[in-house]
Amino acid sequence: MRRSEVLAEESIVCLQKALNHLREIWELIGIPEDQRLQRTEVVKKHIKDLLDMMIAEEESLKERLIKSIAVCQKELNTLCSELNVEPFHEEGETTILQLEKDLRTQVELRRKQKKERKQELKILQEQDQELCEILCMPHYEIDSTSVPSLEELNQFRQHVATLRETKASRREEFVNIKRQIILCMEELEHTPDTSFERDVVCEDEEAFCLSLENIATLQKLLRQLEVRKSQNEAVCEGLRAQIRELWDRLQIPAEEREAVATVMTGSKAKVRKALQLEVDRLEELKMQNMKKVIEAIRVEVAQHWDKCFYSQEQRQAFAAYYSEDYTENLLQLHDAEIVRLRNYYEVHKELFEGVQKWEESWRLFLEFERKASDPSRFTNRGGNLLKEEKQRAKLQKTLPKLEEELKARIEMWEQEHSKAFVVNGQKFMEYVTEQWEMHRLEKERAKQERQLKNKKQTETEMLYGSTPRTPNKRRGLAPSTPGKVRKLNTTTMSNATANSSIRPVFSGTVYRSPVSRLPPSGGKPVITSTCSGKKTPRAVKHGANKENLELNGSILSGGYPDSAPPRRNFSINSVASTYSEFARELSKASKSDAASRILNSTNIQS
Repeated sequence: MRRSEVLAEESIVCLQKALNHLREIWELIGIPEDQRLQRTEVVKKHIKDLLDMMIAEEESLKERLIKSIAVCQKELNTLCSELNVEPFHEEGETTILQLEKDLRTQVELRRKQKKERKQELKILQEQDQELCEILCMPHYEIDSTSVPSLEELNQFRQHVATLRETKASRREEFVNIKRQIILCMEELEHTPDTSFERDVVCEDEEAFCLSLENIATLQKLLRQLEVRKSQNEAVCEGLRAQIRELWDRLQIPAEEREAVATVMTGSKAKVRKALQLEVDRLEELKMQNMKKVIEAIRVEVAQHWDKCFYSQEQRQAFAAYYSEDYTENLLQLHDAEIVRLRNYYEVHKELFEGVQKWEESWRLFLEFERKASDPSRFTNRGGNLLKEEKQRAKLQKTLPKLEEELKARIEMWEQEHSKAFVVNGQKFMEYVTEQWEMHRLEKERAKQERQLKNKKQTETEMLYGSTPRTPNKRRGLAPSTPGKVRKLNTTTMSNATANSSIRPVFSGTVYRSPVSRLPPSGGKPVITSTCSGKKTPRAVKHGANKENLELNGSILSGGYPDSAPPRRNFSINSVASTYSEFARELSKASKSDAASRILNSTNIQS
């Protein structure tokens, strides 16, 4: 049982007791029955009025609660619709009082959410307005009268964040461009003369409108100033180049050059003015020293001729170069020519550098070829010969590649310009072919000269005997008596003449005997013969052949018995037949002397 029900029963009991007590009092007092009835009616009326009043109040409370529930439900539905959230639904059965409380709580919560969203929207709109005014951009479109949804607020926040980033980037770009503009204006000594330039340079950075149009105008202004600065720098650099050229042509001393060294850098207006004054002064000096200036230009012209590989005909085509009439007109012709040559060289610089590289490689190749034919190179020290051979082999590989590369580039150039690329008056590849042909002819000529020289030397040695080519002192041989001779048969020989050197007529190769001579420390040679016992005229006339061999009674020079190991035998008749013409020319010589000389020549075959 509920407590309220218990209290109701207790109330009824109390009421019953009170009525009983009243009846007892009335009984004691002796109040008549009719008065008791009246008094009981009064009690009933009081109780009934009290209960009716209480019931009325509770009924009123009930009505208020029901009304409040209806109002809250309606407002809650409206707020949920504005906030774009799901409507509130009470879970399970509940009393009127609890329902009213729950609805009132939900209403207060939704009101708070609505207020917060409206406040955030207002803040975002204020930020958007500020940023859009600085960036000169349209405002963000959103209904300020309605409550924004969470998605709309999120998009608005992202938009404002993007505007902030845009503002920061444009601010940075503006500050950077402004700094460059100020530097350019200072360099050009330029004063802002338009309202926009004054706004950029003089006004507060925060007050400047960072619109795309203003940024583009800033960039355009910076480009204009940079162009003016570049033009000014180009003019100043041109004046400096003109000054240096005039200094060199006029041979201005270093003391005078130092006087204007302060204006040889920078491009401000005062620097440009000072450079122009110096150019005017030097031009006046140039007119006063016409001959010296023209001769200096001619030196430069000749240098460019060499760099451009001009032929003699091309050089002679510039007749003013050889004129002796030093006038202003002649100077102008030389100035025009040097300008033309400079431009011509710059246009074809890559080709000329390639040709120059080939020329240097070609000269180095010829130098290696010359060294390769020099016998003294075998006396090198420190491995120079090996290094030269490596460089020579490398150059033999790279030189044809360079020629092919130049050929392709020149063919492409000739197709583009529809004319021939000439070096020293002829096409480059013809020039290269001519150089190779001249090199080949030179080698052939040198080879023929060597062969002719060897032939003459061989004939001389066959006529007058060979010259010793080894030192007089030899090691590893025991001394022997100079007068001793070694006998050979009439058809063969077993040992070549010691230390003899004979060059064949046709091959030009030097053959040297591997057998060393003994020092000529003995007495006079003892000459023996099985036939005549006399010295030949050759032996009498020349005392150089102190070593003899005996063959059929003839004395042959250049041998020691037991001084060299046996060598291959050669037929004297076959050797003699080879030099039959020589034998006919020696008709006045003795047969033994002729046989001795012919035997000496067999060293060629060995």
